[in-house]
Amino acid sequence: SPSGGSVGIAFSIPASTVKSVIAQLKDKGSVSRGWIGVQIQPVTSDIADSLGMKKAEGALVAEPQANGPAAKAGIQSGDVITAVNGEPVKDAKELARTIGGLAPGNAVKLNVLHKGQDKVINLTLGQLPNTIEAKANTDQDDKGGATKGTGVPKLGLTLAPANSGAGAGKEGVVVTEVDPKSAAAERGFKEGDVILEVAGKSVGNVGEVREAIDAARTDNKNSVLMRVKSGGSSRFV
Repeated sequence: SPSGGSVGIAFSIPASTVKSVIAQLKDKGSVSRGWIGVQIQPVTSDIADSLGMKKAEGALVAEPQANGPAAKAGIQSGDVITAVNGEPVKDAKELARTIGGLAPGNAVKLNVLHKGQDKVINLTLGQLPNTIEAKANTDQDDKGGATKGTGVPKLGLTLAPANSGAGAGKEGVVVTEVDPKSAAAERGFKEGDVILEVAGKSVGNVGEVREAIDAARTDNKNSVLMRVKSGGSSRFV
């Protein structure tokens, strides 16, 4: 702290990680970490329910990085990575730790849940890039020409085709309004977000969003999974 005193804040690092890092520093003078090129997020109980999974475990791929090892091997948005080299993946953090602890160039076997089917994917690890670009959501006013939009009352969203609002892009359905007391607001939806997929299907208008939600309800699902673009990245909600 500026005064030189301590305020009792500390960060702990697992001893196994420290041993690995020190060994690499002594041997090479730098640290290299394995990389597959995916943006991942935790599998919540809601997400597990919407994907028909029995347990909320594994790492959900929100978006594979273009030309990364995972994309080249065929891993897609919405896939769930459940194991690495036969070892189950408990959650997204564990996947990151496991892959990062392996050396670039190593071949790995991933178990992946793809559209309800278990697949085995083999790929070669790349090297984690030294420079990771952080993209800030500047919240500039890119909703200029958005139409009033059509409501989806049970979710608390007002939607319009993405191409109706300047800056939203051509794909998906743009959120023009969020009821602050709604389920959508609780899940972090905000004005300007673009819904790209609902229940694994691409959507281009409000009717397709409604149809996908109704189909999930008919299948007795309590939750429906949406892929949402917000700022420069996408996530599953």
